[in-house]
Amino acid sequence: MSRMMRILLLGWFVLITVLATASGSAGAFSEWAHVVPTQVPFDFPPKPDAAPDTSVPRNAKPLSPEEIQRAEALLPLLDGKQELWAMGEFVHLGAPVVPVLVKALTMPGPRLRYNAIETLLMIKDPGAVPALVATAKEPNEMARVREHALRVAVRLDPPLVPPAIEVMAKDPNPTIRKAAAFEARYVRKKSMIPVLIGLIPDDERFVALTAVQSLWLLTRYESEMHDWDISTKQDRVEWAQEWVEWWKANQEIFEIPDPRAPRKRTYQE
Repeated sequence: MSRMMRILLLGWFVLITVLATASGSAGAFSEWAHVVPTQVPFDFPPKPDAAPDTSVPRNAKPLSPEEIQRAEALLPLLDGKQELWAMGEFVHLGAPVVPVLVKALTMPGPRLRYNAIETLLMIKDPGAVPALVATAKEPNEMARVREHALRVAVRLDPPLVPPAIEVMAKDPNPTIRKAAAFEARYVRKKSMIPVLIGLIPDDERFVALTAVQSLWLLTRYESEMHDWDISTKQDRVEWAQEWVEWWKANQEIFEIPDPRAPRKRTYQE
């Protein structure tokens, strides 16, 4: 027996002896050693009372001339240290302030225009979509602002967005073309199918891959599997023909399928 083992056994023997002595007898120690722990009943604490709603309701009444003037004075503040406060003020004024806020889409300063678009998203008024579509189509606008304008327009009123996607799909900037290919999947209209098919042979692989993914989501057509991640321009030109032929044969009868319901998570015990 090793020295370490002897030391451990000796220590264990001393511990048992001390416990037995402290308990008064070997029987008492035996009884203590066989105690089975039990769970103490637990009562959940009462649910707290619902907190009162302290939010300020949005304005739903038309703006007075004084309020319009004040809103116009807030526009320059969308770019600066007070931008978050200004955005909150516009949101509080609600849908009636959208015509004023739309003016910011043509004002100098890309950050101001971007924050105006973000504010329109928070107001959630579809009346802003025509102006957002015009911004998304503007070739002299920054790519970041155009992408955001398209994204917000799609979320507010998708059926009005196809003209912007059609223009952006032909833009010389591949980032803009990718944004068009991605957002098209949320516009459930047949007119998006030929636009996306036209992006499959794109010079940029990431644009083509985004277009194919959007086509799969919109049509659920099980096309041939290809390795798009390592595809060449020539590969994509050839692979696009499968979609072209499918669309020629089905465009008269094809209908956009209903969106898939989200999967319900199942938990196994």
